[in-house]
Amino acid sequence: MSANDQPSGLARALAQRSDEELVALLVARPDLASPPPGGVNVLGQRALSSGSINRAGEELDLLHVAILEVLLGQSAGSHGKQARRAVSEATIRSALKGRATATQINAHLATLVDRALVWRDEAGLHIAGHTAAALPWRTRHVATDVATRTPEQWRERLDGLDDPARDVLTKLVTGPSVGTTNDAGPGADPTRPVPTLLAAGLISLVDPQTVEIEPTVAQMLRAEPPLRVDNLRPPALPDSAPTSATGRTDLTATAAGAAVELLREADDVLTSLGRLPAPELSSGGIGIRELRRIAKDTGLGAQRVGLIIELLGAHHLLDVGFPDPEPVRYDGERVWAPTIAADSWTHHSPARRWAGLATAWLGLDRRPWLIGERDVDGAVIGARGRVGDLTARRERRLVLDVLDVAGAGVAPTVDDLVSHLLWLRPRMRRRLTRHAVAQTLREATEVGLVAHGALTEIGRLVLSGPADEELVAAMDAALPEPVDHFLAQADLTLMVPGTMTPELAAEVALVADLESAGAASVYRVTEHSVRRALDAGRTGAELVALFTNHSRTPVPQSLTYLVEDVARRHGTLRVGVATAFVRCDDPAVMAAVLRSSEADALALRPLAPTVLVSPAPLRDVLDGLRAAGFAPAAEDSSGALVDVREAAVRITGQRRPPGRTGAAGTVASADQLESVVARMRAADAAAQQASTTGKGVRASGGGESVTALISLAMRTGRRLRVDYVDSHGKASRHVVKVQLLRAGRVIAAEAPSGDEVQLSVHRITTVELLD
Repeated sequence: MSANDQPSGLARALAQRSDEELVALLVARPDLASPPPGGVNVLGQRALSSGSINRAGEELDLLHVAILEVLLGQSAGSHGKQARRAVSEATIRSALKGRATATQINAHLATLVDRALVWRDEAGLHIAGHTAAALPWRTRHVATDVATRTPEQWRERLDGLDDPARDVLTKLVTGPSVGTTNDAGPGADPTRPVPTLLAAGLISLVDPQTVEIEPTVAQMLRAEPPLRVDNLRPPALPDSAPTSATGRTDLTATAAGAAVELLREADDVLTSLGRLPAPELSSGGIGIRELRRIAKDTGLGAQRVGLIIELLGAHHLLDVGFPDPEPVRYDGERVWAPTIAADSWTHHSPARRWAGLATAWLGLDRRPWLIGERDVDGAVIGARGRVGDLTARRERRLVLDVLDVAGAGVAPTVDDLVSHLLWLRPRMRRRLTRHAVAQTLREATEVGLVAHGALTEIGRLVLSGPADEELVAAMDAALPEPVDHFLAQADLTLMVPGTMTPELAAEVALVADLESAGAASVYRVTEHSVRRALDAGRTGAELVALFTNHSRTPVPQSLTYLVEDVARRHGTLRVGVATAFVRCDDPAVMAAVLRSSEADALALRPLAPTVLVSPAPLRDVLDGLRAAGFAPAAEDSSGALVDVREAAVRITGQRRPPGRTGAAGTVASADQLESVVARMRAADAAAQQASTTGKGVRASGGGESVTALISLAMRTGRRLRVDYVDSHGKASRHVVKVQLLRAGRVIAAEAPSGDEVQLSVHRITTVELLD
């Protein structure tokens, strides 16, 4: 078979496939559908291009790679530019005998044929000249004589190396796996490091001046689980049944607890950024210094804050822009702050909020666990940078998919996962390291999709991509019922045995400070927290009623006394807007205010024994008097108490509406791919009709003859072959049956699909009446 025959050879094989099989091909290799190919022959040529084959290679496992290496080695020209000779299936099974079963080889070969990387004819199996682009490496490493070595045998050869040879391997491990040398030729000194490594089989020859390290050796030198090429079967995963400690119920409860913590901490991060937004870095995103500030404000770790910020940003609850209202000491630059969608999000049910964050994590095009580490340029990695990495979501899903394969309640070790992932995607061996897999599992655990190292039922459901309401319902069933009570204790703490209802949580957060979080949270009531509730407009009686109505234990007298004492002193002084005034019914208190150190700083002066005024803002007067030991309250012009807490900052120019983040980006739907296949069939039919030129009448130029032929075809029911150029200059060919000709437009049914097409008469270049 010649080089020119290769595309047509695959095209003939593709033309024999059904429409459903072609749609399946476009699903497996979506790059083939964009732009829509103009016929099966164009599809075949595109499928054999180097770029497309390279992309298809990203989805191949180790046994797929081994089959392709055998085909490359057995074809004429080996793994050079052209592979012309057909290879039998028996040859492949014989070459891989003992390393994989015949059933496994046949199934993987069928996959390669389905994906148009290999095609069959009466002579055997064929591959393209660019098939080597699908390999995870530059030369063959799996279908070779040394590939049958076990890790122990590789280790023996490594142990026998001298220092110069080890230095060469170290360079290939820490840098690119391919290196150039003048010692790879046949005349090189055999005592030199490169010839020594070639003789030991630790590196392979790409060409006379290029060598590549064996992938198994590279993994071992990196102290990673080795890529086992001696056994091409998928590495076994633990098959132990779930124990009582990791049973499904226990896993779900653990995951639900992690979700509750995640939601609470997400609220804390939003509140922190609402009070003090994070300035945007010149390179985009949020810097590590700001992450540490938020961590200190919320009591979380910087890495945890980074994960939450990434999730909130992906879920469009956090964005960069110009704040409204402007925070104190605002410098006019863009900042990261909650969006206006965050206000409504906090009122959603916990299950719906959890569903949004979990799906956002699965589709995240970043690796939050890298935050705080340094990139290749030595810069510290922050959060929400401008450049994402679509491979991150693929790696994340692969890890969870392997957990899914392991079974319900089964928790493989990190090494088990890495070994299986190396077999599944050998091209990603430098990215799927122990550290990367362990950190991915940690994030999945914190999000609530993994518990005790095993995939939860919720995690399995999220992977399946369910409808929103189905996912929310499942998560709602997994979460514990919210409680509307707490246990008031004598040490002025409130113990909450679960997740509070939103209404109770807001009141408790106002009157008490969180002391410890978990399945049972503890809040502490202090003089400061009570004053905060009073500043927000609550009265002492309302706070006592809150404790009485919601405590399952008798309210301690110490708690009641604290609230009543703070409430009695709160508001003795009244500060108004004028710019600010201070009034009090007790002249002795006013005299004490004037004698305080803050009186001069606030420029207080008396208007009457019970009234003082100040040019300072209301907020400053309140803070100053409180610093001096007084307990003032703010009032409006009518004498009513007002809430003077600062309004949370929001980003009003939100770029995108909130919603779930998909896990795989934009892909063509089944209907769209069916339309692509139908157009290919129509183009092929038109091309076939074109070969019978002479049996019909042709007219060109879009004039009266074209219109006449179209009218004739419509009256007689005959088909037309139409060459057409659209408004973008794209040429196409159609075989149609005319249904209507009106106002310079042809409405017709495309053959053979029957799809309706509309063509402008003046854009028709050629029309032919068919028999």
